[in-house]
Amino acid sequence: MKKRLRDEEEAEINITPMLDIVFIMLIFFIVTTSFVKEKGLEIARPTQSEQQKVDQENLPIVVKIDHMSNISINGREVDQAAMRANLERENALKPKAPLIIAAHPDAETHALVAILDAANIVGIEGVSVATTNQ
Repeated sequence: MKKRLRDEEEAEINITPMLDIVFIMLIFFIVTTSFVKEKGLEIARPTQSEQQKVDQENLPIVVKIDHMSNISINGREVDQAAMRANLERENALKPKAPLIIAAHPDAETHALVAILDAANIVGIEGVSVATTNQ
């Protein structure tokens, strides 16, 4: 009996279909990815200088509300009825100054609303609200 001589073929792995699938998956992930710009606070760091001038006109007007809802403007205690007149006077002295309202967490809300209303009537634009424990 005669044996047949076969050419032994080497086994090859065809990676073309695998590459096709990888590229299709890559395209799918690129298309379905959503690029979201996260929001954050932009912080302006102060420059370091030896001597800084303090502009008295731009110092903030500080209004504090204590735990008993007593209101004080720049350290002076003020009645709620005289709030608008005092804010007008402070705004006339410092027209570009921002208003900072430092309210105690236990203070009543109507005191804060009265200050915000008076500031709106006076025309103070830069109003910030903060909390304090004092």
